[in-house]
Amino acid sequence: MTLQEIYGEEIMFEELKDIVGGENFSDALADRYIYSSDASIHQSLPSVILRPGNTEEVQEILRYANKEKIPVTPRGAGTGEVGGAVPIDGGIVLDLKRMNKIKEIRIGDLLCKVEPGVVNDELNKELKEFGFFFPPTPGSGKVCTIGGMIANNASGMRAVKYGATRDSVLGLKVVLPQGELVSLGTQTIIHSSGYQLERLMVGSEGTLGVIVEATLRLKPLPEKRAVGRAMFYKLEEAGKAISAIVARGITPSALELLDEIVIKSINAAFNFGLPEIEALVLFECDGNKVSIDYEMDKIKKVCQEFNSFSIDISNDPKEMEKIWEARNAAFPATSRYKENLARVTLAEDVTVPISKLSELIVNLHRIASENSIIICTYGHAGEGLIHTSFLINPESSQQWERAKKAVAEVYALTQSLGGTTSGEHGIGISKAPYFKKERSETLEIMRKIKKAFDPQNILNPHKLMDAPDDFFTATKLRYAIKE
Repeated sequence: MTLQEIYGEEIMFEELKDIVGGENFSDALADRYIYSSDASIHQSLPSVILRPGNTEEVQEILRYANKEKIPVTPRGAGTGEVGGAVPIDGGIVLDLKRMNKIKEIRIGDLLCKVEPGVVNDELNKELKEFGFFFPPTPGSGKVCTIGGMIANNASGMRAVKYGATRDSVLGLKVVLPQGELVSLGTQTIIHSSGYQLERLMVGSEGTLGVIVEATLRLKPLPEKRAVGRAMFYKLEEAGKAISAIVARGITPSALELLDEIVIKSINAAFNFGLPEIEALVLFECDGNKVSIDYEMDKIKKVCQEFNSFSIDISNDPKEMEKIWEARNAAFPATSRYKENLARVTLAEDVTVPISKLSELIVNLHRIASENSIIICTYGHAGEGLIHTSFLINPESSQQWERAKKAVAEVYALTQSLGGTTSGEHGIGISKAPYFKKERSETLEIMRKIKKAFDPQNILNPHKLMDAPDDFFTATKLRYAIKE
């Protein structure tokens, strides 16, 4: 259906085209199909795609949409895994990638100002010339945008030392649903000046406003880095070693876990030649040579205490790059674990207190075994975050049903351990039922905040606390189920 068919003849295409220009407007079915999904299992056709190039165009679009009560779904690179950028009610998809200017770099103030469409890795290439960097390190850094990272509070493997995106956001410019432009936060490293509304926007998943500029805190690039690999015969012992490293006051810049399924997948897909053992712990320390040597030695001793049988450490740039390249290959590689199995994004980033890490990963594999499916475990273990990738035959309705049951058990386990539904990917559609259980005491407060910002409910409706309770039927699935 076209926008006119859905919202009536009074919705004039020409008004929307005039805002962004004909080349940045599309209601073609092929384009609508491309924008109907992100990296999640969900799919829902938008009515039209608009690609604004500046703040004024975003304001005009939202004024028009608010007047006509047309849903608007902001979108960055579409790398989200929970359906956050899927236009569940159709309407407008607002593609912000054209707004990709690095507006200002002020090293003396430890900040930069960027538009939302700036790609994470491209920003860090620019900052490297000044000897600084933007710390969040998402696995999709080559393509994900700063606006999307802020909207979902993305983190990545270096959050164990440098924090998540929220810890690097000083201020924001945001267009509210009525078209009003507001400035939130400050240009100072600290502030105690009223409600910190910039933090409210971080993780709001495009439901409260559209981010059009971000002021980001920068960190100096470390003088040196070193990377280590510790090999374990037992996954449980690897988990205990990671918890002990953190508990003993060591602060690595990355602390990652790969289980045997992920290791075999990476080797099958990319031939990295990783040792095919039950668990591999990857760790990185940064700073100066003295501090790195000291921390690496402490980590090595902890790993040996928990029966690591082999530990390699390198500060060679090429070797370190190869190690992280293998780690970053985990996402696409898992679909190569076995023929006819594919990774489906269901319970991707459960997070528990670090002391509960070993208990979590052992029980995740128990849940997989009891439901006759495969769940591989890997991720930012130093933060207590584990990616639980489900590997199923996506054409089998029976396997989908088993996966659905297992997902509920994974989240019940996570919450029983004092954990949270999402560590870095957000809630969107996929995680809403479990998020609602976790945050049942505050759902009404969230709804009141949403209504205060967006009384017409046009911005990314039916997400987070208002998403459908059955995420399998919330939208069309991006898979053809044959049985």
